[in-house]
Amino acid sequence: MKIKNQSSLSSKYWLLIAAAVCVILMGVGSLPGVKGPLRIVANYTVIPMQKGISYVGMWMSDFSKNFETLKDMKKENSELQTKVDELTIDNTRLRQDQYELERLRELYKLDENYSDYNKIGAHVIANNGTNWFSDFTIDKGSKDGIKKNCNVLAGSGLVGIVTEVGPNYAQVRSIIDDSSNVSGMVLSTSDTCIVRGDLKLMSDGRIRFEKLANNDNKIEVGEQIVTSHIGDRFLQGLFIGYISEIKVDSNNLTRSGYITPAVDFSKLQEVLVITTTKQDMVNKDDKTEDGGE
Repeated sequence: MKIKNQSSLSSKYWLLIAAAVCVILMGVGSLPGVKGPLRIVANYTVIPMQKGISYVGMWMSDFSKNFETLKDMKKENSELQTKVDELTIDNTRLRQDQYELERLRELYKLDENYSDYNKIGAHVIANNGTNWFSDFTIDKGSKDGIKKNCNVLAGSGLVGIVTEVGPNYAQVRSIIDDSSNVSGMVLSTSDTCIVRGDLKLMSDGRIRFEKLANNDNKIEVGEQIVTSHIGDRFLQGLFIGYISEIKVDSNNLTRSGYITPAVDFSKLQEVLVITTTKQDMVNKDDKTEDGGE
């Protein structure tokens, strides 16, 4: 135990002696007039040590500066990212507002085209879960004057008809639904036909028409189809779409084909509901005739 203490003690002394020698050599090396062996020893020992210390000091200084610069860059990057996020949100809102404005302009034009009818605007709040709005719900109901069989418009023309009404909602079946059929009419000739919904055809962006009389009236692709006067649920003259294909049936008595709808049934968001039904129009005419008699 005694030997270990002496050895430990001598190691400490040697360390102190070495440190003292380094200090003396550094002092000697820094004196301008000193020459000889001490100067040589200083040159070979102290100067490299000074350079090393200087290099380490410079490296530590550069590292500190780089660390501070990195912190500043991270802070600036975070601030820039926040600004980018804010601008992205603002841009998204502006684009949404622009799209909504365009849709509202379309509804406004539609409202002007059918100015003879009382209408109310509504938002689509749910559909049947498919890619096509064949059956959907709107946020207006009986409290807003909507009732069963009210006709629904969007885009450039007819969407469908109200099938169910609650106080604050209504269910709409569109003309593309498989169960839908509308009495249509060729606008240029007044020839009538039946427009049938077919969801399978909507992947090609069209619906079917049939039972168009094969008479002397020339009907071509591009002709407009509107609702006819003989239907019991749809008001007359509502735009359905354009004929995209037409052919004579095998019986040679009728023609059939396809229509490109006036409405995009994949992107319905706002609609116009005509609050006057076909039955209301009929009752009004009956009262007028009774009054006239």
